[in-house]
Amino acid sequence: MAATVAVPVHAPEPIQVPALAWVASAIGVVVLYVMLQENGALLQQSWTYVHELFHDGRHALGVPCH
Repeated sequence: MAATVAVPVHAPEPIQVPALAWVASAIGVVVLYVMLQENGALLQQSWTYVHELFHDGRHALGVPCH
């Protein structure tokens, strides 16, 4: 007959995420949103260049925009 050994279970320690990582993530989400949604409403002064840049980016990411 095999003996049963009780092994104490330790709860994992919470991960400490630096504040800079949260800021970088938030900026990345905003940039991604603008890239996927920009149709000239936000950036009207240089709309044609920005629109073409983001338009090509949308196609590169596989997002339909037509």
